[in-house]
Amino acid sequence: MNKVDFLEGLRNGLKGYPQDDVDERLAFYSEMIDDRMEEGLAEEEAVEELGPVDRIVSQIVSDIPLQKLVKEKIKPKRRMRAWEIVLLVVGAPLWIPLLLVAFVLLLVVYVLIWVIVVVLWAVWAALTAGALGGIAAGVILIVQKDLTQGLLMISAGIVSAGLSIFAFYGCLAATKGMALLSKKLALGIKSKLRRKENAQ
Repeated sequence: MNKVDFLEGLRNGLKGYPQDDVDERLAFYSEMIDDRMEEGLAEEEAVEELGPVDRIVSQIVSDIPLQKLVKEKIKPKRRMRAWEIVLLVVGAPLWIPLLLVAFVLLLVVYVLIWVIVVVLWAVWAALTAGALGGIAAGVILIVQKDLTQGLLMISAGIVSAGLSIFAFYGCLAATKGMALLSKKLALGIKSKLRRKENAQ
């Protein structure tokens, strides 16, 4: 793929996103290709080193702040007519509460999902504390000549330590999964907010 095809693919992948961001990224990647060509690489090699266009588009989209996309989406493309303003004002008692309820519901679902991750980490912390406490209590009991109780406490501490190791990896996987899901949700919202370009 040559530079022109690469930049055209990038432009098509970013169609509908804020134009200033698109222009900035196109200039950045054009300059990057030129720099690599000045270092002695062929045009196709310089483009190939950048990676697939789809991956670059995904990275660029994830870097664009969601607030900027929302602001761009709600910015009127033309002046509103008087009847449109009247409809907005008259319908406000209906659409404002519905919009707030939808926002609150989405926020509650998002928070609840992360609460599950926090609870999992709290279970891991409790198992770790139980392991340390059980082993320490067992040693103290053995020193106080209560061998049976001391061995039971140390055994419970070892079991708790084993469970905490499994819990740690489970918590780590759950956290990574939730972070990935959050990123995908943000990308999904960004793609929904993307302006539809008129066919030219």
